[in-house]
Parts: sequence; C-alpha cells; structure tokens
Amino acid sequence: MRYAHSKSRYLISGMIRLFSPVLLTAFCVRSACIINPGCSARVDYTARIVQTSRAGDKASEKQSVPFRPENASGLPVIRLDPEKRYQEIAGFGGSFTESSAWVLSRLSDTKRQEVLRAYFSPDEAAYSLTRTHIGSCDFSLSNYTYAVTPGDLELSDFSIDEDRDDLIPLILDAAAVEGADFRIVASAWTAPPWMKDNNGWNGGSLLAEYYDTWALFFCRYIEEYERAGIPIWAVTTLNEPLGNSEQWESMIFTPAQIARFVKNNLGPRFAEAGIDTRILIYDQNRDHLEEWANVILGDQDAAKYIWGTAVHWYSSTYEWYPEELSRIHERFPGKKLLHTEGCIDSEVPVWRDDDWYWRPEATDWGYYWATEEDKHLHPEYVPVYRYARDIIGGLNSYLTGWIDWNIVLDDRGGPNHAENWCIAPVIANPAADEVYYTPLYYVMRHFSRYIRPGAVRIGVENGAEGLMVTAVRNTGGTIAVEILNQADQSKRFSLELGSRFVEISIPACALQTIIIE
Repeated sequence: MRYAHSKSRYLISGMIRLFSPVLLTAFCVRSACIINPGCSARVDYTARIVQTSRAGDKASEKQSVPFRPENASGLPVIRLDPEKRYQEIAGFGGSFTESSAWVLSRLSDTKRQEVLRAYFSPDEAAYSLTRTHIGSCDFSLSNYTYAVTPGDLELSDFSIDEDRDDLIPLILDAAAVEGADFRIVASAWTAPPWMKDNNGWNGGSLLAEYYDTWALFFCRYIEEYERAGIPIWAVTTLNEPLGNSEQWESMIFTPAQIARFVKNNLGPRFAEAGIDTRILIYDQNRDHLEEWANVILGDQDAAKYIWGTAVHWYSSTYEWYPEELSRIHERFPGKKLLHTEGCIDSEVPVWRDDDWYWRPEATDWGYYWATEEDKHLHPEYVPVYRYARDIIGGLNSYLTGWIDWNIVLDDRGGPNHAENWCIAPVIANPAADEVYYTPLYYVMRHFSRYIRPGAVRIGVENGAEGLMVTAVRNTGGTIAVEILNQADQSKRFSLELGSRFVEISIPACALQTIIIE
C-alpha cells in the first residue's frame, strides 16, 4: 500500500534554494561516494550504530564512529563491496489477522494507536510489507468465507462484510499512521467448503468444476478490497497447500494442479479483469521448495503469470535452507523469493521476561510431533536468534523480503479458534490495557526500519569469525549492515568500505545495525 506525501518534494526544493552551490556539491559528492566508494572525490564515512542486546539494549542508538584510512588495530575485517549487487528488497513487516484486530480493538484508543505507530511510523519500525488472510484462518475468531451459496458459479452473493468490523478498520487505521507506507500480500487458507470434495473447512481438494470460480473469487476479493480503500499488492495461490494435518482451514493442492490453476484460470482471469496484483506460488516450508518451484516455474505457460515463490520457516528451528533457496534463484533468476510467514509457534507468550527470548527454551510443533527422522530439525532454540538468523541467512540466500505472522496477540497467544497458540512480537493484555514489546519486535525493527524497499543487497566478505552479516545499499545511498553475535562474548572487528575502516565492538548476544552515511 503506497501513501504518497508531498512534503519531501517541498523540502528538497527548499534545500535547493537555501544551500549554496558549494554545499550542494559536497552533498552530492558524498552521496555518490557512498554509492561508489572507488570514486576519486574521497569523503570520510560515518558509522551510526543501532543495537539490541540481551544486556538490555532495545534498538538503542549508540555513538556514531568515523571511518579512518587504515586498520591500525589489525582486527578481523568485514569488507563491503557495493559494486557487487544481488537481489532487490521488497520489504519487511508482519500480518494483519482477525485475531490481531480483535486484540487491538479491546485496548484503549491511546494504547491501540501507540502499537500502530510502533509498527508503521517511519520513526519506529516502519513496516513496509504486510500480509493478510482471504477468508478465515486459524487466527480468526471462527470459520467464514465471502461466498456462501453452493453452486453459485458467478459468486453473485460475494461479500467482504465479515471483515468490515475488524480487519478492514485495522488495515485502514495502520495506513492512517503519519508516514505509513506498506504493501499487502493476501493469502487464502481454503476455498469455500462447497467448492471442495470433502465439503469441509479443513483438508480436502478443490473440485475440477470450480477452478474458474475460485479464480473469480480472487478477482472479486481484490476488487472489493480496492473499493474499501485497500489495494492488494500480491496474492499467494494458497496458504500451505501441503496441508496442516487438517487442524484448521486448509486445502490440498499438488504442484501440477497449481500450475494448471495459474495458467488456465487465475492468470487469464487477472489479465481479463486488468488486475496487476502479483501472483506468488507455494507459500509453505522451504524443505519442499524445489519440488514445487521446479514443476510450476518450469511450466512456461504458468510462469509467465508468476512474480515469485513464497516460503515459510516451520520445517526447522535453526535451518534456513540456503542451498535450496540459492538453487531456485539460480534456476529461475527472474522470479522472486519471499518469506511470507514465520512465528514462535506452539508457545504461550512469555509476559515481560525479556531474557526468556534470549535463552534456548522455546520449542516448536516439531519438538513433540515431528517424525523421528526429522526430530533433529526441531531442537529447543533462542527466539531472538531464530528471527535474526533466518532473516540474515535468508537475505544472503536471495530472499527479497520477510513477513512475520500476527502483529499482535493476547497474553494467551490468541485468540485462535483452533487453539493453535503462538507468540507475536507485541503481546497485549486487554483487561489491564497493557502492551509488552518483546525483544522480537526490536529484532524486526532493525530490518524493517533500516532496509527499505528498493534497497539492493551488496557484496560482503566476512573475515570476522562467529558473526552473521548481510548488507544492503538503500536507494538514497546509505548502506545498512546487519550483524548478529550469538556468542556469550563480545567481539571486535573492522568494517571496511572503499579502503576506509571503522572499528566496531558488538556485545555478547546482540544484533547490530550499522548505518553508513
């Protein structure tokens, strides 16, 4: 969702009138040299450090440090190379669910607006990419769909009224935050039961005679949300088409069926209706990514309608599948890879205990229920590390963005009609009108605020053992470097850009964003 503001245009024109030609030249030279450190008009850079740590930092601004002409201390070097360009970034953010809307509606207006500003204000987390559900999901209060009349091929009774009292107002209020600028990915968990072979909400498959009606369902949803003032930037063909053991809303598709649906129904329907919403396939765990992408993107008639592939993280608590992600990028370089869902699942939220989120005590669904051959993928884990590691590793493996699950849940991990309790970065206790910003909120803020849409990942040569690193160049010329230290000891290193060095110390158990200006 793009909300254009004219203030920046007037600000720039005022700068042009006020600045002398000399100052303007210096400004332009500095910007150019950050973009191209090899330029002859050398300027010194400044490293601004933002830090979140187990010791208590919460996206805290630290003292800026200047670059110097040599690595005098002989520290290990992390070398940045802006001339090496990789994928463009679409954004970072979280998801609008009916559960989040319900929780926020029960807070005081002051607290509700505080949370929305914390997520969407440019001075806070500045979320730029979000997700929502088409019809109900597990994080809804009940089962519902927008088309209830069996056999209605033209969807004459289609209505999004179910969303008008909670979900739509939440999205519009988020968009109304001053400076908010985000786009929405929408995903369906299931078709209406009457379109499925089991006539149920959970499990089952789409009947062949309803493929085109299901494509029309997507078109009607996009058009009705547009009329409500909410443009839909992208859709996924189905959330988790491999299923979820029929525990909540779901529908089974095979890769061949999705390819057929996209090339024969959804793609042509969008083209006929003049809908430019992007189409993403798969939308499930990375362990089966290659099978799905190879079949669907390998079908040229389907691929021509597809923007990219959506993935989740639930197949492991530590593995981000870099080889699989990289191979799909190499095979289909014109198609994007986007993480559309991840959360601390199968956990009731831990209230006002920041240190819990830094300890290896969380468990996921697989800790108890995975098959014996997959148990090793689901050990206890540190929630902060799982988020930061997956995002950094994913970016280095060609993810173009990363969307968290619910933006807010209550202190029970819901509401959730399937009793599938989870943790969100922001937890609320509506009865007491209290809100807890967990360390996960600050982790997300590091990426969403400082890596902006249109940024491009750049080359990094990491000589600092034990640190995870990624870096991007934003469209304005600044460089953002994300560094994770999972060790119990602080580490010192030199950051190099264009034969200039800056000495940095990252504390034990910490995430740093270094903004080079």
